[in-house]
Amino acid sequence: MGTIKYGWPKLESHAREYADKVEKRAKQIVLETAQIIQAQVKARAPRDGGHLIDSVTLEIENGGYTAVVHVGAFYAIYVNYGTGIYAEGPGGSRAKKIPWVYFSEKLGRFVTTSGMRAQEFWEPAVDAGERHFMREMRRF
Repeated sequence: MGTIKYGWPKLESHAREYADKVEKRAKQIVLETAQIIQAQVKARAPRDGGHLIDSVTLEIENGGYTAVVHVGAFYAIYVNYGTGIYAEGPGGSRAKKIPWVYFSEKLGRFVTTSGMRAQEFWEPAVDAGERHFMREMRRF
């Protein structure tokens, strides 16, 4: 019996080229998704002093396969989920006493409050990013 060698001389180079294109597109989709989330967070977040919006950052990790959108303002969670009697999300309010009094540096005086309504910006931004990610991954 004889020996047969089967294949396509350029198969290996085409396979590598295809893999490179897939990798490049996957990384592009990850970056686009993170940019959409970052832009949506900045567009939806309240603009009182600008610190919340300025604290939104985007980092690329894992060679481009992972992107992290981070909101650095310590009070972002309170803005997004509300406080006091208006608190939403897991656990609701953790206030020990409602109403409470605090000093507002912005107003220069003490303020009594029962809480602040949620000004949701995080979940809608993540949802928009997820829709983009799923749509683009299905296409490709």
